[in-house]
Amino acid sequence: MAIDPGPRKGEFGRMRIAALLLAAGSGSRFGADRPKQFLSIAGRPVIRWAAEALATETDLLQPVGDTTLIAAALDGLAHLPIVAGGATRQDSVRAGLEALVDHNPDIVLVHDAVRPVIPPGTIAAIFQALAGAPGAIPALAVVDTLKRAAGGTIVETVPRVGLFRAQTPQGFRFPILLAAHRAGIAGTTDDAALLEALGHTVRLVPGSDDNIKLTFSEDAMRFHRILGGSLIPRVGTGYDVHVLQTGRKLFLCGIEILHNKGLAGHSDADVGIHALCDAIYGALAEGDIGQHFPPSNNDFKDMDSARFLAHAASRIAARGGVLANADVTLICELPKIVPHAQAMIARLAAILGVEAGKISVKATTTEKLGFTGRSEGIAAQAVVTLLVPA
Repeated sequence: MAIDPGPRKGEFGRMRIAALLLAAGSGSRFGADRPKQFLSIAGRPVIRWAAEALATETDLLQPVGDTTLIAAALDGLAHLPIVAGGATRQDSVRAGLEALVDHNPDIVLVHDAVRPVIPPGTIAAIFQALAGAPGAIPALAVVDTLKRAAGGTIVETVPRVGLFRAQTPQGFRFPILLAAHRAGIAGTTDDAALLEALGHTVRLVPGSDDNIKLTFSEDAMRFHRILGGSLIPRVGTGYDVHVLQTGRKLFLCGIEILHNKGLAGHSDADVGIHALCDAIYGALAEGDIGQHFPPSNNDFKDMDSARFLAHAASRIAARGGVLANADVTLICELPKIVPHAQAMIARLAAILGVEAGKISVKATTTEKLGFTGRSEGIAAQAVVTLLVPA
């Protein structure tokens, strides 16, 4: 690794520029089985896109986060020894700053690893602003009307004049930011707020709509477009059947329905979710629900099938894909599904982390023919379309 290439000659003269690359977050909202900064977008891990963008503009790259995952994602890219992250973002930044002390940089950039796109000119604008201020950040003016709400009801309209959305990388004079973190001020959500609290000036430079955080699964599609990757559709189907049995609760598509019988199975036997899981695994060519959650394993006894669907959703995210739509058909005489369909849709959408408009739940009967017609069991079939990297 090129640990210390020496000072950079630029607008500041001969100054050493360092960058902290923060990758300690868990990314729980994204729904993947690993932190979202390590997912693949357009053929590379998200963190690597961010790291390569920083590396072209700085002398020292200091990653902060999980050593094993970062080392694999940044293999072959010069960087300082990885520093473990802290319990909060502020703790992680301070750990990275302390690791840079011996390298004595003049300027430090602090960047979120989940922002893979640093638009051209952003870092140059930050450097220019730092010539006259101890801190500078990219930001976008708020253009939408803002509402403050409570309990789903608007409380007031918030004036948007003078409001901006902060982005990263944020740039600072290194000694000033280090001192700000050592001052022990708690509760700030970014580094600019620390300087503000101590009375320092922080300049704004133009941000970009492309410089967004990878937060939800839909963001992956946008990054594929920006970064030049292509997504191809993959279709999967699923089918499942469970016997109706007295003494069991009935769960369908994630909700409990009052009925005189429930579905028998090793888990909660939610036939709708099981079919949907198989459709997702099939689209990914990753087997079926029985391979991921074998009925011979007592750990899954009476398990909420939402756990299975959450796992299937995490596999979509891990492959850098997104769910385009899912269609579930429940096949039964009773119970009637229509009164519950919207609740089912909302529940499935919440588990999958997508908007409800991507989910369909409907029902049909077999005109009293066969086991479903005799109300001996319930069947379900599902079809999904995924968009995954080519």
